[in-house]
Amino acid sequence: MAFLLIFFAVPVARLLGLSVQDNASGSLTSVHYARIVASPVYVHVLATTFKISATTALLSVVLGYPLAYWLAQLVEVSRRRLIILVMVPFWTSYLVKTFAWMIILGQTGLINRTVTSIGLQPLPLLNNEFAVIVGMVHAMLPLAVLTMLPVMVDIDRRLGAAAGTLGAKPGQTFWYIYFPLSMPGVAAAGLLTFISSLGFFIVPALLGGRKEVMLAQLVIAQVQEMLNWSFAGALAVMMLVSALVICWIYDLLFGLSTLAGESSSEKPGKGLARGFGLWLIRCVAGLTERVASFLGSALRASATKRVLPTYSAIVILFLVVPSLLVIPIAFTSSQFLEFPPPGYSFRWFSTYLESDVWLSATLRSFGIALATGALATGLGGLAALTIARSKTRWRGLIFAAFLAPMIVPRVVIAVGLFYLFAQIGLVGTDLGLVIGHTVLALPFAFVAISAVLKSYDWRLNQAAASLGASLPKALRLITAPIISGGMVAAFLFAFITSFDELSVAIFISGGAKTTLPKQMWDDMILQLNPTLAAVSAIVLLIVTSILVAANRLRRSP
Repeated sequence: MAFLLIFFAVPVARLLGLSVQDNASGSLTSVHYARIVASPVYVHVLATTFKISATTALLSVVLGYPLAYWLAQLVEVSRRRLIILVMVPFWTSYLVKTFAWMIILGQTGLINRTVTSIGLQPLPLLNNEFAVIVGMVHAMLPLAVLTMLPVMVDIDRRLGAAAGTLGAKPGQTFWYIYFPLSMPGVAAAGLLTFISSLGFFIVPALLGGRKEVMLAQLVIAQVQEMLNWSFAGALAVMMLVSALVICWIYDLLFGLSTLAGESSSEKPGKGLARGFGLWLIRCVAGLTERVASFLGSALRASATKRVLPTYSAIVILFLVVPSLLVIPIAFTSSQFLEFPPPGYSFRWFSTYLESDVWLSATLRSFGIALATGALATGLGGLAALTIARSKTRWRGLIFAAFLAPMIVPRVVIAVGLFYLFAQIGLVGTDLGLVIGHTVLALPFAFVAISAVLKSYDWRLNQAAASLGASLPKALRLITAPIISGGMVAAFLFAFITSFDELSVAIFISGGAKTTLPKQMWDDMILQLNPTLAAVSAIVLLIVTSILVAANRLRRSP
């Protein structure tokens, strides 16, 4: 809690305090907020940010729900194997994914080369809202699926069979029983995807045009180009307040603890809202039954059973294929980004391996990620252990505090840390990067270990104590070995979070301590070249290897 207070709460609070401070006199003022409201440019950016974020969250949940439902129906062994295909795109660098979509949607990209080959004019697929939505949905869809899936897996399948014995049709069983029980997962997916989308700047900066500027881009510009901290703070407040309002509503309905897989404790609602919800479900259930009847009469029974697996396969291909397209381009013999490559060569990997800048950035990213993984796992593991054993009435508040860095947009945290580190001399240092990355990685390590501790049998520790073992000895010899899989998974997730992190690196690296994502970002802004494809392929290989290892090690006692 002290670590979060110093390096999370204080920097964010100080940044928010700057939003009501006059640049010249330091007195309290509301001029920065008045400037936001009065200027049509900033109002347009706010509207664009909320529209794109809401659209991304809606599409991610709607498109991801059938995939999560299908995965939940599979046996555990098959589900674990297929989840890797969802987790790899989720943890793959946003830079790599965005770079892949630039190749696909560009004027000479994969789609337009196919279109022009049949005699049609190239389509305007890049530098517009369509490209931003596609890139952001591709980035957020895995998060939605992975958030909904644990809730769906825990739903008792016998409930559907019981409803069938009472005369319920399949559509009614789904909408009256399964869907309401899955709502905590759906709401959590909508919450996380919306909040994450609020802080996006990579995708709109590289795939969007001048009309698709989002709030995070303005915050970065105000700090780096205008040096206007107060106005940047006001913009950050707009972003943060939006996220907190959504979180507050979610907490009232479901409780923030459901984000870590705990059961929802909400009671059934009453009044007009509940009545409207039940009426809407009845309408959807009736419509579903009519559609199912039509499909049943038009298609064979075997064909209808293949609809959901086919849809799921299409969604998985949508998630996996873009990143895989980077691999052949990494071996191209051309100096330009062409697909398919006119020839193959290792020259771009040689360029990467012979570059002191690239190798230095890679080694620094590895070192910082290792330190971040160790620190986040230590802090998150001890916190999860304490909260699992605690019965204090403040447990919910403490739990929410450890999830807060996951909820607050990353760019807000990064700017707040930059303001703090600039005053204590940590800008441009590895220590500053480790601290900043740990703040962002801590929730993932905390949630991963908390999930394992949910099913831990604490009677083992009591038995050890009855045999004379001290608390530290019981933790070392009994608890730690049993939850070791969760601890290793927490370390690997924290490692990936750090290895892929760009928001903190943009501000804290100071230009001297460049990390691999920061170097990739700088090169993408200046000029796209096949060296980026080679680096992206290496990053993809690293992330995939770590995720496969984490999936094998993560287990429950």
